[in-house]
Parts: sequence; structure tokens; C-alpha cells
Amino acid sequence: MAFGKIFGKKNPNGPVRLDMDRQRKYEALVRAYHRDLFRYAFWLCKDKSISEDLVQETCLRAWKSLDSLQDEKAAKSWLITILRRENARRFERKQFDLVDIDEHGNDAKVSDEPHHQSEWVQAQIMKLDVDYREPLFLQVVGGFSGEEISDILGLNKNTVMTRLFRARNQLKEMLDSQDNRGQQNG
Repeated sequence: MAFGKIFGKKNPNGPVRLDMDRQRKYEALVRAYHRDLFRYAFWLCKDKSISEDLVQETCLRAWKSLDSLQDEKAAKSWLITILRRENARRFERKQFDLVDIDEHGNDAKVSDEPHHQSEWVQAQIMKLDVDYREPLFLQVVGGFSGEEISDILGLNKNTVMTRLFRARNQLKEMLDSQDNRGQQNG
């Protein structure tokens, strides 16, 4: 009996080939975006090991739902959305000890050293309401457009643009008030 009759004809689009294409697509996504995912995760939680876990969980969920990614141009925002949801899942079951933030002085001093200025700006950004902080971070650090941010956050593009405008204005006001305090003390 012929080999072809026993095992059937060779199918070039068989399940093994489809799995290989899927795996290549996944590996390309991970290679392209894992640094961005880690940077965003670290910004969210400020802990290296938690960030690594978040990225790993994000990659696992991305693998499981890879077929739902229709447009490869939207892959970065799709992955960031998965990561945001993974981060939110961390808090679903966790209870935190609450601390009165007014008891802790969060006023950073502006220094001539770029490192300290960067820390001060980051501290000011962290003082923004999350509705303003997150879109600003996605735009400045993530490099996302307003439309991509609206997809990630599930908001209207005009809402995102308004929040970005207000976030920048609030940061400018914080900087101006810090400059005024420094001039009065100097």
C-alpha cells in the first residue's frame, strides 16, 4: 500500500503549520513589546518582581487570546490593555492598610540636578488624579496617540484629549507654584 493512501495527502495548511504561524506571531509580539510592557507595569506598581509577574501574566493571556487580535497595528495597545486588566486583578482580592497621606510630606524640592528634577516631575505626575495621570503617562512614556489611548482606556478620544490638556495644565500650575515658593524663600 502506498504511503499517501495510508496517511492521506499532505495538507500545507494543516494544524501543525497553523500552530507554527501562531507561535511565530506570538513570539514576534513578545519580542517587539515586552520592554514597553515592563516599563508600563513598573510605572503602575513600582516593583520589579511584580512588574515581571504582570508582564508574564499579560503574555500568557495574550497567547490564550491571540486569535482575537484582528489588527496587528493595534497589538501594542491590545497588550497594554491586557496588562492594565491584569494589574486591576491584583487588587480585586487584596485589602490594603490605609494611610493618611496628609501626614506624610510629599513636597519634593526642585534641584539643579537633572535626576532630582526628573524625580520631582514624576512625583508631581503621581499627584495627579488617576484620570489625568494615566493618559499622560501613556502619551509621554508609552508614545501612544490620543486615539490609541482612547482604545486602551475605553474612552472617547475627545475625553482623552481633554484629560491630557488638563493634566498638562495641572503640572504647569504645580511647577509655577513651586517656582513662586522658591523665589519667595530665596
